[in-house]
Amino acid sequence: MLPRQNLARLAGSLQYAEAKILALAGFRYNRDKPLDRSAFPTRFQELDMKPAETIRLTPGKRVLFLTKDAELIRRQLGGDLDLTMDDLSPEDLLDDINTDVMTPAWVCFNHRPEDLAREAYAGLIVDGERVFERDALLQGGFEVIVAGFRKGVGSSRETATQAEKWSGIRIAIAASFAPIHARNNINQGVLMAGYEALRRLQKGEGVPLEELCRGFDPITQEVIRQGGLFPFAKGLAAGEVEISPHQTGERPMTMSEKILAAHLRGEGAPFVEPGNAVLVDVDGGYSHDFTSAQVHYFLEQEYGQNYEVRNRHRFAAFEDHLIYADDVARMRPFLPKVGTMRQLQRDFQQHSGVGDFLAKDGVSPGICHEVAREQMVEPGDFIQATDSHTCMGGANNALAWGVGSTEYANLLYNGFTQVEVPESIGFRLVGELPSTVTAKDVMLFILLRFARTQQTLNRVMEFTGPGLAALSMDERATLANMATECSARGAVVEADEETFRWIGQYRPNVDLARMRRRAVSPDPDAVYAGGVHVIDLSTMRPMVAHPGDPDHGVPSDPTNGAYVDELGVVPVNIAYGGSCTAGKIDDLGFYHRVVKEATDAGRKIPQGVSFLIQFGSRSVEEHARRAGYLEAFEKAGVTLIQPGCGACIGCGPGVSETQEDVTVSAINRNYKGRSGPGRLYLASPLTVAASAFSGSITAYRPGMFEEPFEASVEM
Repeated sequence: MLPRQNLARLAGSLQYAEAKILALAGFRYNRDKPLDRSAFPTRFQELDMKPAETIRLTPGKRVLFLTKDAELIRRQLGGDLDLTMDDLSPEDLLDDINTDVMTPAWVCFNHRPEDLAREAYAGLIVDGERVFERDALLQGGFEVIVAGFRKGVGSSRETATQAEKWSGIRIAIAASFAPIHARNNINQGVLMAGYEALRRLQKGEGVPLEELCRGFDPITQEVIRQGGLFPFAKGLAAGEVEISPHQTGERPMTMSEKILAAHLRGEGAPFVEPGNAVLVDVDGGYSHDFTSAQVHYFLEQEYGQNYEVRNRHRFAAFEDHLIYADDVARMRPFLPKVGTMRQLQRDFQQHSGVGDFLAKDGVSPGICHEVAREQMVEPGDFIQATDSHTCMGGANNALAWGVGSTEYANLLYNGFTQVEVPESIGFRLVGELPSTVTAKDVMLFILLRFARTQQTLNRVMEFTGPGLAALSMDERATLANMATECSARGAVVEADEETFRWIGQYRPNVDLARMRRRAVSPDPDAVYAGGVHVIDLSTMRPMVAHPGDPDHGVPSDPTNGAYVDELGVVPVNIAYGGSCTAGKIDDLGFYHRVVKEATDAGRKIPQGVSFLIQFGSRSVEEHARRAGYLEAFEKAGVTLIQPGCGACIGCGPGVSETQEDVTVSAINRNYKGRSGPGRLYLASPLTVAASAFSGSITAYRPGMFEEPFEASVEM
């Protein structure tokens, strides 16, 4: 007789298999009703299906258009309306649908895709009401979903793709896709196409699969043909899938191209160029408490409960995202699920033997990206992890980007991954920042001027130039961190002696000579498909990203840039400093500068305003203690929070409580609902701290607190 735990795992495997086949076959899922196995057109053990050579719409299945008019979506979900591409124009479709909308944080507490599907698009809120009620997508009989530009921006959470797929969606249509979301679709076997292909499908025509593969590199095309990443990997291991080596000859290369060329696996030229399909070794990676459970679950389902991880010493598990979920009233109904996620992460770490960065006595060692750059990432590395802000490692002269749970699980098991070499866009920095401006303002400027027009889309952002010397490693980390907000693949910052000095202070036994040899710089004649853009740091001004107006078709998005001095009076209730973007040592220095000036001038935080600061890691907290920051913060009435993510993902102190709340925050994203139901403005640490004392969004100026002052919030 099987032990109880093995029976439980077997039951879980069968449920996973049944739900997957159900979704692929286009049947509706009801977790409370036994499944009729005889209805399925395929074997239960055949979990991944190859797509047909000619793609057609299934008779009786429907197409869902995500329109800017929420009422049209509701009518489609209710079965009262069916649309065609000829009924709409691309301008009628929602742009910048982010993964927080598709699967908000609380939905991600479900690690099984069949459960995620029940709450698909739970974050699409208009006029305070959910557009998609529970099971709405699942019960609608849809197999195609249609959106506008940049579908799937934001977090790397693969749950967004899974919620669609396990609801029966097999084709996603959009004007463009965010890069990580597109990869997750491919890995899960969801086909992607444009509007013209949809018009043909809705007219009853068949579209050749080869046409849907067009534009992708040869390896990605094979993943599509195989029906997803897991079947592709198994076919590759069995010798059923062959990969031809690329033939790129000697050429000048960008920094990201050099890193990928140095990690090529097997035969092939030691040079790469954009579009090359290559298999590459990975130097390391990590998962966190939102993703580890699913990684563990997928590995068990696909490779058995005794699966092993290759090169486990290169990888780690972090507990940072959910560390303060218990302190948020809105999260309390989900705490049993949070407990399950935490336990599954511990099971994963113990089973796999990857590095242990889990909480001890309820205290996290820090946000994964901050700790990874302190202790793991080296110049010349190629890093993959299950979070879109993995790109923060690029500050260490590495190439790093986020991946979904499927891709990370496959990487752990097989030890390598496949990559289409991306294009690059260069930013040459000159001059020095004014004392009132930080790297966060620089990124808000880039988001407005370059990301909004899609110049950074799916490209690696490379930062070079004499202006780097005037930026600390923490400020460079801000540049790299927010590349994902630009819908870029990642970012690489050129190394200098400050790079090696900074790494050496955290890792005193590291071989700096070896690091210098591995560091990369772009060749003089390297080709940047996105161009090389000069940014004069001395011209930068304090900026914010406003929250948009999602109810009326203006997405809440980090690209909504505005200068603070042109913003007008915006009263705030919450000022939050923290997250991987703004919880570093230099960020704490920015907060302290403002707090000290304000308190020295006798200023206090106005009644009705909360000012919270959260440390990015234990080392940051220790530095703040040694520097005397903590005493100054406490004297000013600042709420201090130990290391972790928290409010940035709606799982910690600092989240808004009502739609009327207004937050000015140093985090990286202001998607509606991500950090509570209120309106959220993104700003630099200096602006956040100055706003906390003024009561409205205010740019910091030296001596500002010596001037006559009237709080903008009612006392």
